[in-house]
Amino acid sequence: MAAALPLPKYHRIYLVLREQLNEGRFSDGLPGELALTQQFGVARVTVRRALEQLAREGLISREPGRGTRPIARAGGGMPGVSPTPMNTRLTGLLENLVSMGLRTSVKVLDVATVAASDDVAAALQLARGDRVQKAVRVRSTREGPLSHITTYVPADVARQFGRRELARKPILLLLEESGVKVGRAVQTISARLADAEAAGHLQLSVGSALLAVRRLIYDEQERPVQWLHGLYRPDRYEYEMQLSRVGDIDAKVWVSTDMSAHFH
Repeated sequence: MAAALPLPKYHRIYLVLREQLNEGRFSDGLPGELALTQQFGVARVTVRRALEQLAREGLISREPGRGTRPIARAGGGMPGVSPTPMNTRLTGLLENLVSMGLRTSVKVLDVATVAASDDVAAALQLARGDRVQKAVRVRSTREGPLSHITTYVPADVARQFGRRELARKPILLLLEESGVKVGRAVQTISARLADAEAAGHLQLSVGSALLAVRRLIYDEQERPVQWLHGLYRPDRYEYEMQLSRVGDIDAKVWVSTDMSAHFH
């Protein structure tokens, strides 16, 4: 079988920008061609070809003097979360995540209180512009960087911890210490390509494949208290589900009995 040919540079840029558009980024417009050439380290003609592909698919509009803007998608919903998400039992799963947090090192890149965007507000059931703590961290093992994680927490919940605490403890422990009683989680796992920022922090090439995790944590009163966007190197992280079959012989289904995350 012939070896697969590498993707052209313009197509990799197109795929990265398409994923970012699907996530709801660029509400104020895409960066200009020059900024994109510097971000991806390619020629301007390569960026222009990627933008032309996005325009042909109706994802962006390009108008002289007005720049490049995303075209609103029909429908709605929370980007990155399925309309019928998997409700995971927290027994084992969050304990495993806390354990992973304690067994890896973390570098806090940024912590700031910001106005919630439309997507963040929808996920956390807040009004647009409400204050949330946005924290960006890179978690590593002895082999190198493992994950690039962005978390959003309502400001009233996050007021008891900041950069110093986030550098020392997993955020789930900090939430518990703040009085939050964690109830359940909604999680999705998908694939995406590394943009320039994630690639730099994870020591990968732009366009490399990553595991993308979206996890929404609720307290026992069903209030969303954390929305996490995680990007993981697939060569250092794997997610295991143990399944069992239940039901009558004519209607057996697979049911998850445990979940765990492994890294190396």
